[in-house]
Amino acid sequence: MRTRGRAEGFTLIELLIALAIVGALLAIAFGGLRVAIVAWGRGEDRAEFHQHARGLTQIVGRTVGAAYPYRGPLGEAPERRLLFEGHDNRMQFVTRAAPFPSDVAAAFTAVVIAVEDDAQGRALVVRQRILPNREPFTRATVVLRDPAVQGLELRYLHGDGTWRDSWDADAEQTLPSGIRIRFATAQGGRLDPLPPLTVSLRAVTSQ
Repeated sequence: MRTRGRAEGFTLIELLIALAIVGALLAIAFGGLRVAIVAWGRGEDRAEFHQHARGLTQIVGRTVGAAYPYRGPLGEAPERRLLFEGHDNRMQFVTRAAPFPSDVAAAFTAVVIAVEDDAQGRALVVRQRILPNREPFTRATVVLRDPAVQGLELRYLHGDGTWRDSWDADAEQTLPSGIRIRFATAQGGRLDPLPPLTVSLRAVTSQ
């Protein structure tokens, strides 16, 4: 007597199990693809920002490196003073290398570098104005506004080898030996500092 063989094909349970396995594999594959796309996007953003930061560092480094101990009047005061003022988050000085070319050729340019808050939000702001004039810093024109930079830390190298948070040019009667500049970006609600830029200032006799 012959026994009836099992019918060919899949049972409903086997089909459901196969579909569940395929679904799980697809979920894993698409999840990994999504993570890879996000990581790639972040990598592109980081690369673009680092390129932007390098350009900004070159501009600021060149300008600060050409700082000059320029002496001139401020406002209506008749006396000439060393035009340099350094704080931990703001610096104003005179340079022989303007951040951006001016319409009028000039040997010296007053520059202000600071992180400021305005109606558009917080940003690194660079101002400049050609010399001579009696209001070189207060009436300087904005030539760069960079909202990618949310923090600025400045340090000044004294002749004794110590770094200081500020520089009193009236008391020192000279420029610092070097300036350390560190920008910071906002990441996740906190400041993420970039590697510092240290610029040496050459000893130059003022006019």
